[in-house]
Amino acid sequence: MDIIQEINTNKGKLKESKRRMPKPTPVFDLYWYFAAERQNIFLKKLKGEKSPWTNDEILDKYKFTNSYRALDRVSQFLINEVVYKNEYPLEDTYFRIILFKLFNKIETWKALEQEFGEITLSSYSFDKFSSFLNELMENKFSIYSAAYIMASGGSYYKYKRKHQNHLKLLEHMIQDEVPRKLNKSSSMEEGYKILLSYPSVGTFLAYQLITDINYSEITNYSEMEFVKAGPGAIEGISKCFSNYSDFSAEDIIRMVTAEQDYHFERLNIQFDDLFGRKLQLIDCQNIFCEIGKYARVSHPEIKGVSTRFRIKQKYKETNKNKVKLFLPPKWNLELNTIGHV
Repeated sequence: MDIIQEINTNKGKLKESKRRMPKPTPVFDLYWYFAAERQNIFLKKLKGEKSPWTNDEILDKYKFTNSYRALDRVSQFLINEVVYKNEYPLEDTYFRIILFKLFNKIETWKALEQEFGEITLSSYSFDKFSSFLNELMENKFSIYSAAYIMASGGSYYKYKRKHQNHLKLLEHMIQDEVPRKLNKSSSMEEGYKILLSYPSVGTFLAYQLITDINYSEITNYSEMEFVKAGPGAIEGISKCFSNYSDFSAEDIIRMVTAEQDYHFERLNIQFDDLFGRKLQLIDCQNIFCEIGKYARVSHPEIKGVSTRFRIKQKYKETNKNKVKLFLPPKWNLELNTIGHV
């Protein structure tokens, strides 16, 4: 029986089953507090309020992603400037999304645009793009984001530089008509598996990429269809539950996503959702990543699966790369607050 079928929707509690129910730790209640407080911080910034936006010393001092993935600065840039800047054919939209996500860095995208103009398949040249990226690196410019590490793909594409292999990966996908295949796919899991079949694309990256592609009109999956837990989420889950061995990490994410209303009510937490859009599977997956980090400071005695004991990135207020809030039109949300993020 699927875990969603085991949820009592009236009370938000799991029905009895042969599987041992996950045993929550004190960090699990913090998960819901974190989700609400991080969303409050975002909304205060959006309204133009001045800092401090929270009385929480940990949230005030350290850098955490938003409760909704689509609200993060890089996601907003992707949606605004990469996907919906203009109307593009299917292949160009896909090309732009994957090229941006290979590096996952706004500054790299802007440098490419400044050098080559509007980025499309017709303006792309492997030799010219590769040479330009080489020049950036020689000038001590870091072309990759540190948000996640992507395998080089060198064992398959045989180039010395990682970015050369990644450009060839993108060419490989275009030659295989991946945009058309995704457009015709019937589920997010099917799309995920298409991406996963390519060299250097692992399980975590494939899920992130299919989520990014799904912001566009290439696909139209529900974000409640499919989820894949990354290493950070697994760390957070291991701190929220002392025993969940009868369930997969994905089961846990589905469970908490389905139960969100119950837990906010149980803890008397006011959660201001995204203009009527509840937390989706991708969002709850991300919140597990963030609560795993938060608990390193708030509950250092709860170790989980990670050996990390501190948060590396401190928050610095900046106006850098601000974009106007914009969400995929197909979500049909009425934005009642307009601002920059």
